[in-house]
Amino acid sequence: MNILILSWRGPGHPSAGGAEQSTWQHAAGWIKAGHQVTLLTAGFVGCQPRETKDGINILRSGDQFIGVRLSAFFWYWFGKHSKIDLVVDEFHGIPFFTPVWVFRSKILAFIHEIAGPVWHLNPWPKPFNMVPAIVGKYGEPWMFRLLYKYINFMTVSESTKMDLQKNNIKHITVINNGVSLPPKLPNIKKEKIFTIIYLSALAKDKGIEDALKVFNLLKTRVNNIKFWVVGKGIPSYVSYLQDMCPEAKFWGFVSENLKFELLTRANVMLNPSVHEGWGLVNIEANACGTPVVGYDVSGIRDSVVNGTTGILVEAGRVDNLVKAILQIKSGFIKSNECKRWAGNFTWDKSTSNSLKFINSL
Repeated sequence: MNILILSWRGPGHPSAGGAEQSTWQHAAGWIKAGHQVTLLTAGFVGCQPRETKDGINILRSGDQFIGVRLSAFFWYWFGKHSKIDLVVDEFHGIPFFTPVWVFRSKILAFIHEIAGPVWHLNPWPKPFNMVPAIVGKYGEPWMFRLLYKYINFMTVSESTKMDLQKNNIKHITVINNGVSLPPKLPNIKKEKIFTIIYLSALAKDKGIEDALKVFNLLKTRVNNIKFWVVGKGIPSYVSYLQDMCPEAKFWGFVSENLKFELLTRANVMLNPSVHEGWGLVNIEANACGTPVVGYDVSGIRDSVVNGTTGILVEAGRVDNLVKAILQIKSGFIKSNECKRWAGNFTWDKSTSNSLKFINSL
C-alpha cells in the first residue's frame, strides 16, 4: 500500500513527544513490510522541507496548527504522487478532518487520547485561554459524532477506547505502545539519598505544579531527599516553577542516554499528569526498575499496575501522592516486578499488530 500519515509534529520537531515516537515506530514497521509511507508534518526553524529517513518520505510544510492542515489538503489533491491507498489522520486535540476532504483513499484515525480536561489547562494567557477551553470542550464531542462516527480508529489504551465509545465511535482497535530502550541499560545503583524524578513536558496538564507541591511537603517529613525535574517548557513558566521550588534540580531537555541513566538512578518517578493516552514514560521508568507514583486517570492506569509497578491515587490529591511516595521509600514496590511488566511492551510486537490491522482495512 501507499500510505500517507498526517501528523502535526514529526521527527526533529522541538516539541515532538511520545505520540510522535509511536507514529514513527509504526511507520518504520510498515516500511519493513514493503509498504510505501509518506509522513506529512509541520515545519520548524532550520528543518529540511523534504527528506527520507529509515525509508519514510518526510514532507514538512506550514505551522503545526493551521498551516500543516492546509498543506495536507493541497498535497493530497494537487501534489505529484501516486494514488494514496490509506490516509492516517493523527489526532492531537485537533485532527486533520480527513472525512471532509479525502474521498479516494481509506481513512484510519490514530489517537492517543481525547483531550477532554486538557483543554482547560492550555498555556494561552488569560483571558484568551478560555477560547480553546470552550471551543475544545464543546466542539470535540461533536467532531467525533459528526465527522468520525464511521471511521476506523487505532488507539493505544483501553482508557482511550472507552473515551471514544462515549463519543459514539464504534470501530476501535487497541494496540499498546512499545518502548524504545538502549541496547544495554545503565548498570548503576539507585541514589543513596532518596531521589524523585519527574520526566515530562513542563506544562500544567502534565502535573508539574502538583509534583513540586509534593516535594515541598516531603521536605518537611524526610531529612534527605532530592527532586530531579527533567523536561522543557516555556521559559517564563520554567522560571515560575524554579521560584516555586528552588531546591529542585531542573535538568531541562536531556539526551536519551542521560534520560535512562537518571531513570535508573532515581528511586521513584512522580507522574501526576491529569490525562494521558498511555504514559510511555511509566514503562521506561519500570524498565529501569523504578516504580511510578501518579494519579488514577486515563492512560496512567493503563501503563501502571497499581500496587505492583507503582501506586495510583485519586486525581488532585497531592496529600495522597506524598503518602504513596513514602510507601515506595519503605520498599513497598519491588524493582523486579517493574522490569517484568515493562518487558511486555516491545515495538516489534506493536508494529506487528498494527501491520495486521492496516492490512485488514
